[in-house]
Amino acid sequence: MSAAAQGAAEALAEYRPALRPRVLLSDALLHGAATVHLIKDTDSGSSFRVGPKEHFLIARMDGERSLRQIGEEYAEEYGRRLDGARWQQILRMLGTRGLLAGADGRAPAEPAAEPAAEPAAGPAEPAAGPERGVLRGSIRLVADADATTARLHRAAGFLLAPGWLVPLLVLVLAMEVMVSLRAGELLVGTRELFTNPVLLTGAATLLWFSTALHELAHGVVARHYGGTVAEIGLRWRLPVVIMYCTVDNYLYLGSRWQRIHTALAGAVMNLLFLLPFCALWLFAPLDAATHEALGALLLLGSAQALAMLVPFPPLDGYRIVSQLCGATELAASAGTYLRLVARRDPAAADYPRRARTAYLAYGLGSVFVLALILAAVVAGAHHLLTV
Repeated sequence: MSAAAQGAAEALAEYRPALRPRVLLSDALLHGAATVHLIKDTDSGSSFRVGPKEHFLIARMDGERSLRQIGEEYAEEYGRRLDGARWQQILRMLGTRGLLAGADGRAPAEPAAEPAAEPAAGPAEPAAGPERGVLRGSIRLVADADATTARLHRAAGFLLAPGWLVPLLVLVLAMEVMVSLRAGELLVGTRELFTNPVLLTGAATLLWFSTALHELAHGVVARHYGGTVAEIGLRWRLPVVIMYCTVDNYLYLGSRWQRIHTALAGAVMNLLFLLPFCALWLFAPLDAATHEALGALLLLGSAQALAMLVPFPPLDGYRIVSQLCGATELAASAGTYLRLVARRDPAAADYPRRARTAYLAYGLGSVFVLALILAAVVAGAHHLLTV
């Protein structure tokens, strides 16, 4: 090796790469038969997938460790060392995507190295922006969604303390037990609500307001765990108009349970919203029509909250189950695996045990949930027809 090449190799070994501060790394996630990590650039909104070995290297690029030190840790973990060409390949991948800190994000050149092909990565996600149209579109409601969420968290974040949250959850549970025990009565009241346009409009308005609080609750809980909110706005698919709140780094929050709590926050908010109306329905002296309308609101609001926990995309329940399974694109991966099993394809055996368990559990659980929903619809229709 010439002196120039040796010097370039030594410079590369002493290079101390650092990811830019707003680059996020996810935990290990199942993706089909593979285990992957997601990497996201929050400035551009783009993200891609890497394998466990690439993640092992990238996660150690903190500006303190040199490539020599990272390589030694890698060799101790995986039993092999990386040569200069492989390091250039990895650094080129990160530099091309603008993920490395520094003036241009590039490593020291290695003159003798041949250009290396970039490792395969998942498709980049385009940055989301407001879109407007007559029939469908979205529009931002606030200029700085993260600052707005921070103010909401300062105002209402105390409710997330156990001393407040536990009693509220007990009240919610008691309310839902009462709703289930008196579902027949509430169902009749719901039927009557649809014959009264004025009360129906009022109930629909309250339910819409509940969906707005649902979205904001996601943002407030994410903020509680150090998350950031990219957008708060309105989205319409006429005749439906709903509010949305986009948590920019949901998949990159500190722990799986923090992500589950964030996804669960919306449905919990829907149920908390119903508590004062439940108190009115139980204890206030109301005329028959208003009493029935409040009962219908309880039933419809409870159904709305529980529907969000159904484990199908794009609902919150799907996000929760995906986190419990530690998977990304869970529905698609489970569908592919179960089709392989049904065809007795030998490729199904290539899936690791954890993936097989997760995908089978999701498939069976989905069938069970569908059966429960169908049974509830049939029971409700039978009750209405026989009353």
